[in-house]
Amino acid sequence: MGSLNLLRVVTIPLLLGSLLGSTAFAQSPTYGVGRTPTAEQIRRMDISIGPTGEELPPGRGTAKEGAQVYVQKACIGCHGAAGIGGLAPILQSKQGADVPVWKKERILPLRAPHATIVWDFINRGMPVGLEGTLTPDEVYSLTAYLLFLNKVIPEDLVLDKQSLPKVRMPIGDEFGKPHHFKLNAPRLEGYPY
Repeated sequence: MGSLNLLRVVTIPLLLGSLLGSTAFAQSPTYGVGRTPTAEQIRRMDISIGPTGEELPPGRGTAKEGAQVYVQKACIGCHGAAGIGGLAPILQSKQGADVPVWKKERILPLRAPHATIVWDFINRGMPVGLEGTLTPDEVYSLTAYLLFLNKVIPEDLVLDKQSLPKVRMPIGDEFGKPHHFKLNAPRLEGYPY
């Protein structure tokens, strides 16, 4: 009986000590694995573009130049001529200007609350399989082309770091407007899910 008490007296503090000690070790400042990233590595990973466009790189582009880039980079292969008819999502609305934006197709240049989002998506995600290969001028040009196709900007407007954030998007203040929820209320009109 005495050895059982001795075992308890020794085992319980050892278990508690190992549990507390492991959490203290996990909170230590270093694990001895990896290294702190350099400022340059952090800068390269920080590619988010906000609505104000502060993070946009220097460059420029027009819709005419964007139409040429659209052909050169084979965007037609996935999205079709003028953004309609390919296997990938369409880039131009088939519906008239009199149709409210929420009743139109899900098209980024129409539904994005800020033009910088269109630029950011093209910059990060296009062309599929070769993401990140477009120059800033090509991205500005493609953004201008898509906005022109959807009648958001005139064909001759030059998009750059200063003008892109000023583009007034068709969705306007309708984006993210909270719905007045009521229990058992029907779904929002036009909500597809």
